[in-house]
Amino acid sequence: MQIDLNCDLGEAFGNYSFGGDQHIIPLITSANVACGFHAGDWNVMNETIKIAKESNIGVGAHPGLPDLQGFGRRNMDISPQEIYNIVTYQLGALQGFCNLHNKRINHVKPHGALYQMGARDENIAKAIAQAVFDFDSSLIFVGLSNTVLISEAEKTGLTAASEVFADRRYEDDGQLVSRKEDNAVLTDKDEAIEQVLKMVTEQKVVTKTGKEIDLKADTICVHGDSAQALEFVKSIRDTLNKEGVSIKQLGG
Repeated sequence: MQIDLNCDLGEAFGNYSFGGDQHIIPLITSANVACGFHAGDWNVMNETIKIAKESNIGVGAHPGLPDLQGFGRRNMDISPQEIYNIVTYQLGALQGFCNLHNKRINHVKPHGALYQMGARDENIAKAIAQAVFDFDSSLIFVGLSNTVLISEAEKTGLTAASEVFADRRYEDDGQLVSRKEDNAVLTDKDEAIEQVLKMVTEQKVVTKTGKEIDLKADTICVHGDSAQALEFVKSIRDTLNKEGVSIKQLGG
């Protein structure tokens, strides 16, 4: 049994920093690097790629909506063609820094509202997947498990990896509970660990209503902007190792 452990990183911007990336990166197997639209900038992207290479982990592009003020977590009325273009633009930006450090992009994971919109809308999911495929068809597409993000990526011809979340609650239909709702984010370490173990070892999760649903788990995400990120990553890694689960980079 094996799983990838990923974290959304490189989300500082200018003088604003969440901190902790340099401590988290050695403990994970894949980093989703912000590409400048929802967070991150040219300095942060360059430094994040440098640290990721030093730790020999997979680098992924984490393209989001052009909404720095809202951290890319607010829906936008945006056409599939524009979504295709903004994803392509951000992939190109990250590729430039990867070239500087002789490090290839391994995967792509949409961020925030773009991710959520794509998980619910086939046309949006298709636009994101097509942009990734046209940029580099060998890239692994990371999307919310059991949603159209996965099915549209596979239809496009990409290898898809089903993502589950250590620190988010689930709806009965497998979607993530909106951050606008109370208790949408898990902040208790023990509760997050319990959820991770169930998802990885049983391929199931308990929803906010107490219902148990099936879901495929290829990679686990911990959000790097949360106060508990480093503690969660350490605990998840230790727990999975004790359970005999191998933690390996996507495609590795």
